[in-house]
Amino acid sequence: WVLGEVAARRDPRDAARAEDQFQQATLVATELGMRPLAAHCHVGLGQLSGQLTNQRKAQEHLTMATTMFRGMDMPLWLEKARAASVAMGGSL
Repeated sequence: WVLGEVAARRDPRDAARAEDQFQQATLVATELGMRPLAAHCHVGLGQLSGQLTNQRKAQEHLTMATTMFRGMDMPLWLEKARAASVAMGGSL
């Protein structure tokens, strides 16, 4: 996840590497039952997709993240994921 964040925030951004790192981290987090980390990965993928103008994919990831944060009763991160969705033009 951290490697995805770094790649996404570089100047210039390395979108392909960021997406790959987020996806790998999501798979590992899911396999190990690390639901909060998996949700953070979905936020990263959602923000990255939105920056790359793939709004449908962005909203899918951000919806997944908000659903996960809500299910884990993590209100702070739920609100941050909702804010990311609104910033991308969504309405979660």
